Amino acid sequence: MDSISLDSLSLDKISLPKLPSFKFGSDEQWPSYGKNLTNQRFSTLTQINQDNVKNLELAWKFKSGVAATFQASPLVINNVMFISLPHNHVVALDAKTGKELWRYNHKKRDSWRMCCGPANRGLAYSSNKIFIGTVDARLVALDAKTGKKVWDIDVADNDNKFESSNSLSQSDSKSQKDIYGQTGVGIAMAPVTYKDLVIVGITGVGYGLHVDTPRPDAPMGAVIGVDGRFGRPGFLAAYNIQTGKRVWQFDTIPSEGWEGQFRETIEGNISLNRNIPYEKESLKNNKEAWKYGGGSAWSTPAIDPEANTLYFGTGNPSPQMNDISRPGDNLYTVSLVALDATTGKLKWFYQQVPHDVWGYDVASPPVLFEYKKDGKTIPAVGQASKTGWYYIHNRITGDLLAKSEPFVPQKNLFAKATTEGTVLYPGILGGANWGPTSLDEKNQIAFVSAIHAPIKYTLVDEPARDDLPAIRYASSEPTQDERWGLLSAIDLNTKKIKWQVKTPQPLTGGLLATEGNLVFMGEGNGNFNAYDAKTGKLLWTNKVDAGVNAPPISYEIDGTQYVAVAAGGNSIFGFKEGDNILVYKLK
Repeated sequence: MDSISLDSLSLDKISLPKLPSFKFGSDEQWPSYGKNLTNQRFSTLTQINQDNVKNLELAWKFKSGVAATFQASPLVINNVMFISLPHNHVVALDAKTGKELWRYNHKKRDSWRMCCGPANRGLAYSSNKIFIGTVDARLVALDAKTGKKVWDIDVADNDNKFESSNSLSQSDSKSQKDIYGQTGVGIAMAPVTYKDLVIVGITGVGYGLHVDTPRPDAPMGAVIGVDGRFGRPGFLAAYNIQTGKRVWQFDTIPSEGWEGQFRETIEGNISLNRNIPYEKESLKNNKEAWKYGGGSAWSTPAIDPEANTLYFGTGNPSPQMNDISRPGDNLYTVSLVALDATTGKLKWFYQQVPHDVWGYDVASPPVLFEYKKDGKTIPAVGQASKTGWYYIHNRITGDLLAKSEPFVPQKNLFAKATTEGTVLYPGILGGANWGPTSLDEKNQIAFVSAIHAPIKYTLVDEPARDDLPAIRYASSEPTQDERWGLLSAIDLNTKKIKWQVKTPQPLTGGLLATEGNLVFMGEGNGNFNAYDAKTGKLLWTNKVDAGVNAPPISYEIDGTQYVAVAAGGNSIFGFKEGDNILVYKLK
């Protein structure tokens, strides 16, 4: 089955009203990562529009003093901007002038091993508190007025086993290269608040061994999946806003049933090229694979208050790209998951890629909207995948309603690694990576930023000899082929690409769409752009001295609309790092 429903209530015929935007007084601001709980990242402000965006100019600029990979989306609440910096520092700024109001300096535990770099994707707000998840797997609550710490809890420990280059063949040149990432535990996502809960998930479990320091001419080094018992199951958990006490936890790898149904295909009868008899035979020797199963929670959940349901995506199984010790579907990895938001109980899940050996995490945040189909309005959840399709589900039942045509090129999809190397795309980079999408519900258009990057998957398989054990692992690394970015407008009714813009570099940061018929997007080369939402025509661009690889927002103060974005590059992709927070308004 492609979709599993564990909710016995017959709710599939309920049509939910559009979830409202949060507003503070007469000004529309930005109080949650996705603007509101739908994650639509769509601003209803129209002062800046397709006719006058050419007159956009810098209103203010803030230099944080922390130059590193910068992926954060700001919050703006009661005319104050809150933004998380690399290494989990937080600043509060006057959203009208850029004046610094307070700063929280995070002290990471010295012994903590970061899996995935210092980047943080954002904050959450509730009850006069700002919440941040940290690279050393802590959840910190700050007083929104002063920045003083209210509480600080450990979300997970870090006593897991890590991959090392010692597991690689000495004849493989990658065994001599630098390591810049490996399985560990941290938090990258912006938390989300709901009622009296703050909800966050851990990342880095099943991250794989990343080698070779990135260079400007290569977006990343090799990622190697080493066989072994590394890491732990991922999870999403909810904590009491006032005390930090854990209320519920959902493990992304269940202790029972994790092997699933041994699915051989995905929707459309597309083969996953699995050796099912071998997997079933090896199951008897891998009964405890779930204890190390991976399944990071990378993206900020969306929440439907009417159905009291939370939606989030899960990452790849562990070991990454190496399936010797993890037969079966490896539930609930690479899945869109729906939970009861109050209890964390599983309602349904949809696994996009069972038994993933390519790194096809469900990384981009899900989006809630009312879907128009065959004259009916259906409560839906959409998600832009790494595999290159935009999925639309009934958000009550989990049923797959539609899947778009591919928004990136596809070749050799789901081909296995070989000793001579197999090139396929989209691979481990995606498709749609972590960057959030935007959705125009009224016009039923989803805007997606994505990556085209051919990836070579290579298998190293050496038999045991002399006193040396057998070695088998898989690696993925970009080829020397041309790679680029793609900004797409997808018509959700026809499932077709309405328009598409090609950029010279992969797109990683995410989007903002507005009622003013605009789509804002940054590029790794420092361009910050505005496009006509109806045609994709470039209407305005501003050059920044660092890569613009974070999602923009828009807000209003005293009748003036602003557009804000962080610009600090991305080291993994070789985009110039910096420490800029930039805010624009009309001349």
